[in-house]
Amino acid sequence: MARNKHPEETVNLILDVAFRLIMEKGYEHTSIQDIIAHLGGLSKGAIYHHFKSKEDILVAVIDRITSESNQMLAEIRDRFDLNGNEKLKAIFRESITRPVQNDIFTAAPDFHNNPKLLFSLLHDTIENAAPNYILPIIEQGISDGSIQTEYPKQLAELILLAANVWMNPMIFDSTEEESYCKFMVFRQMLQGFGLYIVDDEILERLQELTSIYQKSKQ
Repeated sequence: MARNKHPEETVNLILDVAFRLIMEKGYEHTSIQDIIAHLGGLSKGAIYHHFKSKEDILVAVIDRITSESNQMLAEIRDRFDLNGNEKLKAIFRESITRPVQNDIFTAAPDFHNNPKLLFSLLHDTIENAAPNYILPIIEQGISDGSIQTEYPKQLAELILLAANVWMNPMIFDSTEEESYCKFMVFRQMLQGFGLYIVDDEILERLQELTSIYQKSKQ
């Protein structure tokens, strides 16, 4: 059998197809055969050469998305020209304006029938994003006076859980009106900590993403 001279291209193709199918159908309803059918002639052996199971493919898909997000978080965390408050606003703005967000909200992944995907989101939020990126920024903000809190660790977790889970219309299947109310509560909560990071432009973008999700369900 001829050796694949471009294994990275094969892996990327598998992950691209798997991502799209998982987003459309949900993890539980996406089979290895579904992925094979969209690989343009690649065999089941090609998949199992790189991945031992469907679970391994899901982990790789999530790792790729997370890696791209972490790079953005790290770049903003390590900037020297912004205080803590400004960094949080920059992270929030960059997170919701990334082009991949339109793809995700259009595909509308089924979190209700995909508990592994939801668990992965929760795990990354608490074990990775909050302690490694948001917490250092909040601690900087406390030092430079731009953030007021005695509980930086808990605030870091609260911000991300609210933004990634509670306000996520794909998890709670929120209407545009329900989502708007959550956005306003989130903004008021942050303002209580002196964090004016959700301005009208960001609020408009959040409403746009909710609208994209609702239209994708029609």
